[in-house]
Amino acid sequence: MRTALVTGGGRGIGAAISKRLAKDGYRILLTYCNSSKPAEMVVDEIRNSGIDAVAVNCDVTDAREVALLATHPWVSTGIEVLVINHGRYDRIDAKELDIDHLRRTMSTNFEGAFLVWEAIKTNLVSNARICVIGSQLGTRGSAHGADYSASKAALATWARSLAQSLAPEGKRVNIVAPGFVDTDILAGDSEEKRSSREAEVPLKRIGTPEDIAGTVSFLVGEESDYITGAVIHVNGGLYLP
Repeated sequence: MRTALVTGGGRGIGAAISKRLAKDGYRILLTYCNSSKPAEMVVDEIRNSGIDAVAVNCDVTDAREVALLATHPWVSTGIEVLVINHGRYDRIDAKELDIDHLRRTMSTNFEGAFLVWEAIKTNLVSNARICVIGSQLGTRGSAHGADYSASKAALATWARSLAQSLAPEGKRVNIVAPGFVDTDILAGDSEEKRSSREAEVPLKRIGTPEDIAGTVSFLVGEESDYITGAVIHVNGGLYLP
């Protein structure tokens, strides 16, 4: 059975990716941090579909916990697909950003990704596919999320560098950069704010986690064998770099 590891795979975009890759025939090893209930629900749904899945509590900012993740039996048998999806976003105006807040965000979004890669890189199969979930804000910036934008920019540039390094080994690395997606980040929007977002998007709707999951499925599949180092913007036309 092929194995896919999805960090932050218990909710939002990560949950949709976990379920889509299970549908594609991968057994799913997903990580979560702190709250286990959403992750357990995803695992149960996948198992009920006839595919094996397991959830592991892992704080990606803690090198010891990431090292423990790497000892999981499914990792030792070889990882075909790695999806780096975890992340944090704390709305704060760029001019109010302080160094502690910046460090927390970078530690989770960028350094956490590196720690996961470093811990399991020797367990990736020869034609492994890595998909990194970035953000349009990693390219365009954000007045209310400068730390998040910086972390996603660093993540995408690192991933593209990794793609160049791993290509001769047959491993591929790609980045998916979502726009507005209907997850917890937008859950606090008023109806007026949501309508404003929809009007801003040329396709006139907010994206769904499944929109992102479908793109990930393509990028880790055989039909994208000649794609590596790409940044795929999935945003309904909201931002065209």
